[in-house]
Amino acid sequence: MKAYERLIKYAKIHTASSEEGSETPSTSRQFDLANALAEEMKQIGMTGVYVDGHCYVYGVIEADKGYENVTPTGFLAHIDTVPDFPGENVCPRIIENYDGGDIALSDSGRVLSPADFPHLEKLKGKTLIVTDGKTVLGADDKAGVAEIMTAAERIIKEKIPHGRVSVCFCPDEEIGHGAALLDLGRFGAELGYTVDGGALADIEYENFNAAGAEVLFRGKNVHPGGAKNTMINAALLAMEFNSMLPSADVPSLTEGYEGFFHLTEMSGAVDSAKLSYIIRDHDENTFRARKKCMEHIAKTMNEKYGEGTVTLNIKEQYRNMIEMVKPRFEVVEKAFEAARSLGLEPTASPIRGGTDGAQLSFRGLPCPNLPTGSYGHHGPYEHAVCEDMDVCTDLIINIIRCYANDKK
Repeated sequence: MKAYERLIKYAKIHTASSEEGSETPSTSRQFDLANALAEEMKQIGMTGVYVDGHCYVYGVIEADKGYENVTPTGFLAHIDTVPDFPGENVCPRIIENYDGGDIALSDSGRVLSPADFPHLEKLKGKTLIVTDGKTVLGADDKAGVAEIMTAAERIIKEKIPHGRVSVCFCPDEEIGHGAALLDLGRFGAELGYTVDGGALADIEYENFNAAGAEVLFRGKNVHPGGAKNTMINAALLAMEFNSMLPSADVPSLTEGYEGFFHLTEMSGAVDSAKLSYIIRDHDENTFRARKKCMEHIAKTMNEKYGEGTVTLNIKEQYRNMIEMVKPRFEVVEKAFEAARSLGLEPTASPIRGGTDGAQLSFRGLPCPNLPTGSYGHHGPYEHAVCEDMDVCTDLIINIIRCYANDKK
């Protein structure tokens, strides 16, 4: 089975995670795909197939005879889809020999256009999988799941020489929990790769340092007719706090290695208010300075309006994986070597976000990110390229070959 055929099959299984869930997995429906994958893994000949109580799916391709000393490698992808756009009743549509122009997404009124997604112009003549404009496609990350499964099937069926290859499919990546409960002992890899990227040949091993910030404001509400020198309006305090952050350091004005403060939610009245932010930066020192900036603003406002007026809570989320990848940089070099063997010139763009690989790298499994050949994630414009998915599958296989070539 081709990778794109698997993607279409997996996309139709509803697996959205939920921010409201208190356990892992956050939604029981993720087990529907997890259990289906486990059965498929057994059918293609993988061993040690196991779905644990938290919806992690494990499987192994044992090393060929004579390749037992090859570095054991692992490949991971996540089975959940983003919770903030519909992921149920997905209707994938195949566009053959794409003409490079606008694609009307069924009767949704939405159009997938090169005006919004300039890379589409380079896909002319290829075969695309698109949505009906009403749901996500789920290529993030079911394209990665499909490519790992297809690569595993080919490794076994075509008897491609290999060391130990571990596979794990994870829940709840979209809500930041995907790597938290992964059993590294059961997984059994020394180096790993998440298959959760986008553009072909883009191999990612840097990501944001990340934190979330919640700022609470306590006001003093009195009758406005007699409020002079007494009222403290918490909603205005929140506006004042935000105005003291660097106005250009927001997602819509930054790119590449540039970090930001992102106001994600706000609520308030005279007596109380709340602002929620995410803080992001690739550079550790600048990231630390961003947190200090918020702390300084809170301190200054408390000095101005009284202690306890502003309460700032910052929670660390994840860190830049490059710190843990550098000491085992062969994990990146093998991926580059494998890409070049396919005639690709690999690029290394910084991830303006995070992956399971970031958490796993800090848990002791250096884990860069591989492309999936899919684009426009987290919304109705998500699309995948069948031919690029084939290349991404070949990339996984060639990484396994590169390690096998180092057998002792």
